[in-house]
Amino acid sequence: MTHPSRRLALAALASVPLASFAQQPAWPAKPIHIVVAYPAGGVSDVVARALGEKLAAQLGQPAVVENKAGAGGAIGVDLVAKSAPDGYTLAFSSISPLALSPHLGKLPFDPARDLAPVASVMYSPVLLLATAANPAKDFRELLAHARAQPGAVRWATAGLASLGHIMLEQIMNQAQVQITHVPYKGGGQQLNDALSAQFEVLSINAGPTVMQHIKAGKLRPLAVGAPSRLDSLPGVPTLAELGLAAANTASLFGIFAPARTPALVLERLNAEINKALALPDLRARLQSTDNVPTGGSAAAFARQIAQESENNARIIRAANIQGG
Repeated sequence: MTHPSRRLALAALASVPLASFAQQPAWPAKPIHIVVAYPAGGVSDVVARALGEKLAAQLGQPAVVENKAGAGGAIGVDLVAKSAPDGYTLAFSSISPLALSPHLGKLPFDPARDLAPVASVMYSPVLLLATAANPAKDFRELLAHARAQPGAVRWATAGLASLGHIMLEQIMNQAQVQITHVPYKGGGQQLNDALSAQFEVLSINAGPTVMQHIKAGKLRPLAVGAPSRLDSLPGVPTLAELGLAAANTASLFGIFAPARTPALVLERLNAEINKALALPDLRARLQSTDNVPTGGSAAAFARQIAQESENNARIIRAANIQGG
């Protein structure tokens, strides 16, 4: 039997016979729908709409963006997985519904069988922030405090089995410290409680609101999960720089199509998304929200998802993490 992560890479190449495709009308011949797997108004929604505007201009057809939030992105992704494989219904989501959620419980879709990764769009850095309850001046001092008083440091994440939780488990394992996990259901209440110092540390995706609180001195950045330091926080080291490379992860977002979408349509979509991501104004718009444009081939995106899925499976087993 083929390993699920290997089948996921193959899904990116899903296609129908060329003879059948040749009988279809030229694509695109009608509006394209982009389903955002998260609530309206958030950074992912803003980015999806900005990308949709560029794709509409390039393809000569409207790009209609709609939000289908819930279940950590799985509801929106499931809607697209069950849509007609014709290139007219796409998902904009982080890779968590494909690389993390399947290891925590049964999903209404099979990431390897039902979806085709089209293109990586951006990664959203994860900030590790100190609240007013945390006297540590930097991340190393925080770990020293956690070693001296096991369990005394409370670390808030967006929820059980969230990316922040996975990062925390990796940090505890690598640094050999005991930290108390404080899971929330999403980021809104988590941020409010951080501002009132209900815990010492939180992990949260970068975004305008969070950056405002950092600039106001209400939250202090200790480290960042990202491939490199952020231009907006040049003095803040990545977890890799701190010797915690396994925990140095960020939220990767991209476009997905239903499996069995014609290969030529997937190739065209990938090319147009990469073309849009190369535009200076779109790149500037992403970077203004502290998100980093990515792009690249569908095959490379599928490999990234497969690798993260394997890593998550290992971490979840080792830490005995249960879905919440």
